[in-house]
Amino acid sequence: MSRGFVKEGYQEETPIIPPRSALPTAAINYVTPLGMELLQGEREHLENECETLTTINEQQRRIDLTVLNGKLDLLNERIASARILDPATQPSDEVRFGATVTYKISSSPNPQSFQIVGVDEADVAKRKIAFVAPIAIALTGHKVADEVPFQLAGNTKKLKIVSIAY
Repeated sequence: MSRGFVKEGYQEETPIIPPRSALPTAAINYVTPLGMELLQGEREHLENECETLTTINEQQRRIDLTVLNGKLDLLNERIASARILDPATQPSDEVRFGATVTYKISSSPNPQSFQIVGVDEADVAKRKIAFVAPIAIALTGHKVADEVPFQLAGNTKKLKIVSIAY
């Protein structure tokens, strides 16, 4: 039957499934071992939600299931493309994926730290940034005491690497 013969009240809107964190085209989806555990835990949680979904209204149940399955599909794609890169295998004297970097901005007396992680593991509140973030890209490959130019708020600042830990 054509959709033209269905009453307006019966038409369901296509649910919007929120996208995952952006990964640049052709970029390898690096994850830490912990990041992979978090992705697999998220998959378990979504699968459990699908199995235990309790919605009285059948239409709402279909919508909720569509959203959960869509999220699960996106997550499974991300897991399938993930390449685990163990920080312990990185050169300890150089900023690489998985490193916790402490640096100082030339105009600030206080050092700051963050860990370079995969895009799905990134969380600014936990001081974890994605390897594709501009500051992570700028510092990658540098060593302790290197001063790296970085565009910050329209000005070029010098970031001095104080320490690197894995």
